Amino acid sequence: MQRTFVIKALWDEEAGVFVSESDIIGLHIEAETIEEFEAILHECAVELVIANHFSPEDLASRPMRELVPAILWQRPDPEPCPA
Repeated sequence: MQRTFVIKALWDEEAGVFVSESDIIGLHIEAETIEEFEAILHECAVELVIANHFSPEDLASRPMRELVPAILWQRPDPEPCPA
């Protein structure tokens, strides 16, 4: 059972938004600001992990400490400052 998940925010120049790259099934984020991206991430990520990565049997039979996912959030690299 996978317990560690990774989320990255990537800038889509053409669309003008941050988009998510993640191994969480069902997670797709598009946001104009990184703050908006993080708000959506915090609102949705854990519920999607529980809904899409754990079976009802896992939820009923495993202790909570085995079910709590680790979600690693990687902010995009800051823009370089002009010299």
